[in-house]
Amino acid sequence: MKKAIISLLIASVVSSFAALPNIVVIMADDLGWWDTRFQGNKDLETPFLDQFVKEGMIFPQGYAAASVCTPTRAAMMTGISPARLGITNHAPGHKEGMVPKGRVQAGATKLTYLPLAAETIAERLKKEAGYATGFVGKWHLSHRKGNNESGEKWEPLLRPEFQGYDLNIGGCDRGGPPSFFAPYRIPALEDGEKGEYLPERMADECISFLKKNKEKPFFLTFWNYSVHYPIEAPEDLIEKYKKRGVENPAYAGMIEGMDRSIGRVLKSLDDLGVADNTLVIFTSDNGSLFTNGPLRDNKGHIYEGGIRVPWVIRWPGKVKPGSENGVPIVTTDVFPTLLEVAGLKPKPGVPQDGESLIPLITGKSELKRKSVFFHYPNYAFHKRNRLAGAVVTGRYKLIRFYDDDSIELYDLKADIGERNDLSKAKPVLAHKMLKELNDWLKESKAKMPYQPK
Repeated sequence: MKKAIISLLIASVVSSFAALPNIVVIMADDLGWWDTRFQGNKDLETPFLDQFVKEGMIFPQGYAAASVCTPTRAAMMTGISPARLGITNHAPGHKEGMVPKGRVQAGATKLTYLPLAAETIAERLKKEAGYATGFVGKWHLSHRKGNNESGEKWEPLLRPEFQGYDLNIGGCDRGGPPSFFAPYRIPALEDGEKGEYLPERMADECISFLKKNKEKPFFLTFWNYSVHYPIEAPEDLIEKYKKRGVENPAYAGMIEGMDRSIGRVLKSLDDLGVADNTLVIFTSDNGSLFTNGPLRDNKGHIYEGGIRVPWVIRWPGKVKPGSENGVPIVTTDVFPTLLEVAGLKPKPGVPQDGESLIPLITGKSELKRKSVFFHYPNYAFHKRNRLAGAVVTGRYKLIRFYDDDSIELYDLKADIGERNDLSKAKPVLAHKMLKELNDWLKESKAKMPYQPK
């Protein structure tokens, strides 16, 4: 009798696991909104991502939570905004109190790592829903110097394997690899044979994880090191774009090399027979290092070129293939979305700045929120940005610059390049949006820039 009951319980658990969708989240590094063919750049070839778009839903007004990498990654892991987390700049950032020449403010104090006390989406999926969890690629959430009370170095103890992942390949404090060709010299990644290309190696590791875990629900986090600096690509791709007269052939080749590796991972889902039960999200952590087509500025700026990024979601049977949705979405939405996919609820008392996209992508309802917020109170690596916050409400975007409290207002639908400031032409709207931004900053207890003594 006891054996029969145990068998029934096991069968019940197996059945419930089988019903859970698999999840793959792919995030490129520094891939701009204009850096794919499906987004309109005809100089590039990204055939695998182009096909992926045809099979899913694209969000032309999708945003990264920040214009640099570490805050966006922390926001995806927790569903909490960089402002509320206090993780507002790329790690390690600049020396505290530094004021660039010609500026009057120092950047806000900030965390350079994701604390272990912050519960990640991987921890919740693993502990509460039984997912196998794998991390492959760039982490950049463990930059903490010094030792703990036991004398152990802090940084390794903040890597993905201590934040809910069964597997960690390549995840450490590095913002980019010393080289995209082996030897890579990346902690948490065994070097391959000399000349091996990192995106291909990352694809190999992803496919290995998928093969080992195809019989149970899995959560694969594939955070590409591509297309971060150093700009390196296979010679055949560089030559291809040189012959075409593309301005930056190595960068174009790097994008196509990344596309190839993603294509291999997506194909493996088909080969393993699990694609139909797998939700796949593709996005980027911030804008490109280079030009962003019609968008203004690039990585490290609060203009669209720094924060608007590619966003695509595929979920067979749930998301209409080849569809498009113009609603603004942001990285913090990933956490609550994946909770809902796994049948989990937000925990009481834990802040949630994102909103589940499930009603939106399945066509059942619109999002409840009206606005998306941004806070970048630090200087990017290039030090050219002004410290600022922003709010996007539908087609309108208001920016507040912290150094002089000046504002700019743009109609993103009519002026995607943010050239025509409407703050004086639409003072009522500008005032309303500024108040909304300021209220959010206050409620989030956002740390602000300051003038050093």
